[in-house]
Amino acid sequence: MSLESKLDKYADLIIKRGVNVQPGQTIILYAAVDEAYFARKIVHAAYQAGAREVVLEWSDQKMTEDFLTYTPAERLENIPAYEVAKANELMDNYASRISLVSQDPDGLSNVDPTRLDTFTKSKQKALGRIREATMKDDISWLVVAAAGQKWAEKVFPDLHGTDAVERLWAEILKDVRVDDKSDALENWTTHIEHLKEKADWLNGQNFKELHYKNDKSDFTIGLATGHIWEAAFSHDKAGNIFIPNMPTEEVFTAPDNRNINGHVAATLPLSYQGNLIENIALDFEDGKIVKATATKGLDVLEKLIATDDGSKSLGEVSLVPDPSPIAQGGVLFYNTLFDENASDHLAIGAAYASNITGGKTDKPEDLAQHGWNVSDVHVDFMIGSSDMTIDGVTHDGKTVPVFRSGDWA
Repeated sequence: MSLESKLDKYADLIIKRGVNVQPGQTIILYAAVDEAYFARKIVHAAYQAGAREVVLEWSDQKMTEDFLTYTPAERLENIPAYEVAKANELMDNYASRISLVSQDPDGLSNVDPTRLDTFTKSKQKALGRIREATMKDDISWLVVAAAGQKWAEKVFPDLHGTDAVERLWAEILKDVRVDDKSDALENWTTHIEHLKEKADWLNGQNFKELHYKNDKSDFTIGLATGHIWEAAFSHDKAGNIFIPNMPTEEVFTAPDNRNINGHVAATLPLSYQGNLIENIALDFEDGKIVKATATKGLDVLEKLIATDDGSKSLGEVSLVPDPSPIAQGGVLFYNTLFDENASDHLAIGAAYASNITGGKTDKPEDLAQHGWNVSDVHVDFMIGSSDMTIDGVTHDGKTVPVFRSGDWA
């Protein structure tokens, strides 16, 4: 099967299983201008599935770099009212979101971190309706990837141009279970059921906390009262099933942001806001980050942690076995969508509403009483390894093996 035919299957998977487009629905597609070829396939598949409209939100990393570097500081602090009105109207109509990631992992590394942080915070606050609707699963949403050239050459430094792009496409398609022999939709049905079995077991255990230990980390992370483990799929407000991330190999829930203690060290780099942050290490006391270090990108990490009170704690704990297909593929993607599905990970910042009982209906201040974290950010970083041991601790103090040697016990 040709690459073009596989991309047609991939676009169909994104629309039919990813965001699960319903007749009459509006879709927002975020994509780089370099990926117009694949974006067209997604748009075509959306209209074939009955979409009412596909709203294109184009981006260009070089133009973004120039904007962040040269626009007046006042503009960085003020998001135009028309952008806010557009976002609010789209969320009023429960528009689904597709984010097509493809750009250079450290393509904004030359931007002043303070200016980048100012703009990021301003946009997060102004467009808060989108973040809230996404975190609460009011809408269906999906993060997927396309093989941008700069990204491909970063992942495969010995290849260039078309060779690098085609190599990255091969890895992306393999990891989203699109091939020339099987039905991708059926592949995902089987995969979702496997991950759901793990989530169901964890929900049955109802652990009070988890204790992690490997060569780099030793910490305990409590789980929020009424926490819910999820895997692969979610339901939007209308009850439609969607898959937020493709690929996905994780089961995840909400930690107790009052009960996190010990030393956590990342095992993979983090690409955040066009910057690479390497060798992250965090110390926690009573749920708060009290020390943060990194060998590269420390200034960006420190600004992330200082976003608000919730960014000083965690909003997600996620389990991914080291033998997962992405981990065993041996490719470092420098992209959280893939690297987080090769490794256990945690998220600095907000918890998902679906990860706690009452999360979609109760007030945030009430949920906070159960350890649920509130923040304007949600940033995953990877901590898994082949020597990771995880024990679950029950409310009566019993210890239950969860992971041994990086895999399910």
